[in-house]
Amino acid sequence: MERRRTVPLCVPAMALLLLMTGAFSASAQTYEEALAAYQRGDYATAYHGLRIHAAQGNASAQIYLGFMYVTGTGIPQDHAEAAKWFHQAANQGNAIAQFNLGLMYDKGEGVPQDHAEAVKWYRKAADQGDASAQFNLGLMYDKGQGVPQDHAEAVKWYRKAADQGDAIAQFNLGLMYRKGQGVPQDFVQAYLWLNLSASRRSDKRVQELRDEVAARLTPADLALAQRLAREWRPKTDPWTPGAAAAISK
Repeated sequence: MERRRTVPLCVPAMALLLLMTGAFSASAQTYEEALAAYQRGDYATAYHGLRIHAAQGNASAQIYLGFMYVTGTGIPQDHAEAAKWFHQAANQGNAIAQFNLGLMYDKGEGVPQDHAEAVKWYRKAADQGDASAQFNLGLMYDKGQGVPQDHAEAVKWYRKAADQGDAIAQFNLGLMYRKGQGVPQDFVQAYLWLNLSASRRSDKRVQELRDEVAARLTPADLALAQRLAREWRPKTDPWTPGAAAAISK
């Protein structure tokens, strides 16, 4: 079973989209200048502007500020400060912040490690369609961390992330079908999801597992599984304010 715990935040696209849709009003131009400074690597200017807007309740600025603290970009690394700003944005319903706050509780960075609290924030982001949060929530159920172990629930959340094209969720879902954990054992479905994962990753292990499953299939079942893989299309939730579709975990 594969686990992903470290994520690069990818907030710029979302922040720009919020700007274009008018999510920021009176101080949008100043925020744009801070964002432009960040993007050109002028982190001192960016930090000053983002800090002002974050203190005023701008969730996107709070996320950027959290990112700067968690990575030590232009300022000393400080996980506790990062968690503080992620928490403020998360309380506004922002799924990017909710996911990253969950990750910090999961890893015990900047906050005491608390898997139940991690599950709480993952779930909030997952319910908004964040594939990374859906994947991590599936892991928590799979391993029984912060929640009672429940393979059927793990499959449910892996599937939601896999349906959006998350290659590692597809891999884990394929393994669940291969082993019959949380779902009836089904080698056609196992091949489908492992093949989709293999097509998106250069991991030899995924390819080997897919081929091992293929060897168990009749020619007719293999042809069916390959057709399902060719016809598969991702199901992406419509974008809504606060969604974290830009993050990869």
